[in-house]
Amino acid sequence: MQIGATYSHLNGQEHLLVHKKALWRELLNVISKVDASTCKTVRPEEKTKSGQLLYSQTEIKSAIQAELEDFGWHQRRNILDVTSNEKLPLGTYEPSAEDPMVVKENAGYEAVTSYNQTDYVKDRVAVEVQFGNYAFVAQDLFAKHLSCYVSDAIDVGIEILPMKELANEMSSAVAYYERDLLRGNSQGRGIPAVPLVLIGVLP
Repeated sequence: MQIGATYSHLNGQEHLLVHKKALWRELLNVISKVDASTCKTVRPEEKTKSGQLLYSQTEIKSAIQAELEDFGWHQRRNILDVTSNEKLPLGTYEPSAEDPMVVKENAGYEAVTSYNQTDYVKDRVAVEVQFGNYAFVAQDLFAKHLSCYVSDAIDVGIEILPMKELANEMSSAVAYYERDLLRGNSQGRGIPAVPLVLIGVLP
């Protein structure tokens, strides 16, 4: 596969080029090693795409993830202690933490354990590979990347998306780079408050 476009939010790409140049090159290598032609396996149910052979979103995502794992990228999970009272402090920690911050019992609210999980993290950089429904991108940007950044686990978040040209050859309602670039920019220059890089890929 190849990169069709990139967008740097809050100097995310500039940070990588200055401080994580080898990691950025590694990510470009990961993308280039994926052969999308082997993932063109879906016969669509949509009438508008009847008779076509489409790219499998699941297979492309799995292929990118497999390459990331080969280079030592790993999943990261943030555990959250939450309550119905917004004024009580939230506990945010990794599963391996020995003394996680929890909501005190005498506060009168029962704490519920929740979590969010980032696809891949390495050397303080997070990567989400998003070939699913467009609604999931907001979850990635405003919950996953932001949560990791606020908890000081990462310096930059990266979102890998298909370009519209590729999304046209997939099933309906797939997230794509151009739409999420517009959606992100419409929020203003400082939102979300985490350095990001959007990467749009092509076969």
